Amino acid sequence: MKAWVRALAGSSIVHVLFAFLAMGGWAVFANRMHPMPRPVIAGLVQGILSACLTLFLKSVIEALSKRFRGLAALWAPPLIACLGSTGILVTIHALSGTPEIGKTIVVPLLVSTSYAALYNYSISGGRR
Repeated sequence: MKAWVRALAGSSIVHVLFAFLAMGGWAVFANRMHPMPRPVIAGLVQGILSACLTLFLKSVIEALSKRFRGLAALWAPPLIACLGSTGILVTIHALSGTPEIGKTIVVPLLVSTSYAALYNYSISGGRR
């Protein structure tokens, strides 16, 4: 059973599906006061965006971390990833008509930026 749980936790598909469900669910909640189908559309949009960003965030941080040295190697990759994610999220939600864009994206951005910072720190240990 332990090997099965470890394999499941290491699966990219599981991470992507979790991001879709968790962040999509958050978007539905954040837009719950608006008439249907706005909350559901916001949830689907955020779920798809979170799944895609989850899939690419690790490789983006890895690529960016190789481009910086010194203290910039610690803060620049997560900052760039956060700014890029923010731009994508705001643009797509605005185009899709999400009523509460700020409330919708705050949790996904906090989660993804925290992950980016922690992962970047873990891989940049010897290059400071």
